Parts: sequence; structure tokens; C-alpha cells
Amino acid sequence: MDTFYDTHAHLDYPDYAGDFDLVLARARENGITRIISIGTNLESSRRAIALADQHAEVFAVAGWHPSYAEDAPADIREDLRTLARHPKVVALGETGLDYHRLPEKQPGAPAGADAACKAKQAALFEQHLEVAAELSLNCVIHQRDALEDTLRLMEAKAGSVRGVFHCFVDDAAAMQRIVAMGSLVSFTGIVTFKNAEVVRQTVAATPIDRFMIETDCPYLAPVPYRGKRCEPAYVRHIAEKIAGVKGLSLEDLSKATCQTAEAFFKKLPGQ
Repeated sequence: MDTFYDTHAHLDYPDYAGDFDLVLARARENGITRIISIGTNLESSRRAIALADQHAEVFAVAGWHPSYAEDAPADIREDLRTLARHPKVVALGETGLDYHRLPEKQPGAPAGADAACKAKQAALFEQHLEVAAELSLNCVIHQRDALEDTLRLMEAKAGSVRGVFHCFVDDAAAMQRIVAMGSLVSFTGIVTFKNAEVVRQTVAATPIDRFMIETDCPYLAPVPYRGKRCEPAYVRHIAEKIAGVKGLSLEDLSKATCQTAEAFFKKLPGQ
């Protein structure tokens, strides 16, 4: 069986508390040999690291998600340094910018709340990039409705930090800008959705050595599981769809995406 990696999962979420061992077993049965569990704040990152300590196939990414920036301390750099020194922490994140649910969309929000939220997100993003550069790591990037600002901040660090723009749903032109700065994109089960033709067009246009595969589980389960809890085993369905879109064999897709992940996540061991 051709093997694949789930490069973006949230295994610390309570969705898996009742059957975690079975989730890992199903992943192994489907040839998923590496799973990277992504932190969304410091405590979530510590849980991801604990899972990595307990399970050989699990690795961790440590960071603070932009959607929760308002709850973050002003400076998390020392915490990031401490977490990143763990041997199974393979990147920092997920970090970036998310303008989809800014506070002024809520009733009663004070004037200027959006600007303050954007500034806090940007400050945290820059702290991740700074620490990643110090420690020769890369970053897992979350961006939603904030592409231009995200690219601007990434471009400032393009010589020292690469990013993977996870759950990528933008068009081929945006992908090409990301690839041109040395960064990567990653595709989820959205590629299997009936209404995701733009994503499939982007998949078709992306060079084979410039993307990875992920579930973003427990979210975004691919067809035929859409609407249900997602899990790492479903990488195989995503891979089969991508292989069809690009006219590749699963063997060639496995080799390319695993090599890309190992090169990006520098502490991730090969097969």
C-alpha cells in the first residue's frame, strides 16, 4: 500500500477522546504513517506534544491560532522557544491572520475593535516567524479573508522562514505567489466537494513538489464522509482525488508529497 502523511490534524480535540486508539489504527490500516497534530494555543500545543510523546507516528506543531489572538498574552516568544525545543515539534503554528469573524461584526462591538484585533493577530504572527527563524523551523500558516496582509508579512521573512498555507482554497494565481516566495500549499477534503472546482483547478496547476495533503480533522471530511467527523485515515480519499486531478499514480503522489513534507518539517523522520 502506498503511504501518505496527514500533515495537519487536531488530535488533541475532544472529538477523539472516546476512540483515539481506533482512529490511529484506522490511519495505519490506510497507509497513513505520519500524523502532525497542530496546536491552537499553548495548552493545545502541550496536548499535541503529549500525544507525540505517547505515539510514534504522531508529531506536533506548537503555536497560537489567530482566531484566538485576543486571548493570547502580548508576548509568547519564550513559550514558543520552550515548546519548539521538543524533539517531536516539527514547526510553529498554526499562525497567521483571520479576518472572517472580526469583532465589529458582533452587536455592541466598540469602534476600532477590528483594527485592534488585526494588530494583535499580526503581532503574534510575527512572533512565530521570529522564533521559527531563530530555531531554523518553518511555520504552518492559517489565513482566511486576509491573503494580502498574510503574504506581506511572510514576504518580509521569506529568506529565513517558509510557510505551508494549510487548507488552501484560493486560486492558482495566489498559489503561484506563495510558491514564488519558497512556501507551500496544502489541500484538504475540500478537493472532493462538488462545488470546489476552483480548488481542483489550483491542484492541477500546483507543481508536484510544492504541496502537501492534510485532513484538518475533525473538520472537512472528504466525500463520501462529508458532514461527519474527519480523521487521518481519510487522507487516502483526498490523495485518490488529487491523483486523479493531476493524472498521477498513487505511488508517484505518495513519493512526492512525503518527500515534500520531510523537507519542510525538518525534524520529521522519513519512512
